[in-house]
Amino acid sequence: MTACAFCSIVAGETPAEVVLETPQLLAFLDRRPVFKGHVLLVPRRHVVTLPDLPPELREPFLAAGQQLASAMVAGLGAQGSFVAMNNTVSQSVPHLHLHVVPRTKGDGLRGFFWPRTKYADGEPAEYAARLRAVLEPD
Repeated sequence: MTACAFCSIVAGETPAEVVLETPQLLAFLDRRPVFKGHVLLVPRRHVVTLPDLPPELREPFLAAGQQLASAMVAGLGAQGSFVAMNNTVSQSVPHLHLHVVPRTKGDGLRGFFWPRTKYADGEPAEYAARLRAVLEPD
């Protein structure tokens, strides 16, 4: 098993509900979502923080973040999204990851207090499929 939880997901050693994959990046549902549909975008290469991200990955990483933010609206019916990343402090896994969280007015998210929820049986696959449907090319 790989020491890094996200590298283990990238390697296929740990299962995850993948919503977007490219040769350089992988996006999958957060197991402890702020709201259902919460996605984590990671580089396949082990990179710890944003300052460590190689120049050749900056544009693809941001472009994928944009796609995921749009997918929250088109695929999940959210009104918008919350997009964030931590660097070292509050970074629960030391592998660069961008949180993309679906948002709706009155959803209860206040500041940086992130209440967590759980998926019911079968919901992770449903949410991942809805996001994949709007992320995959026609």
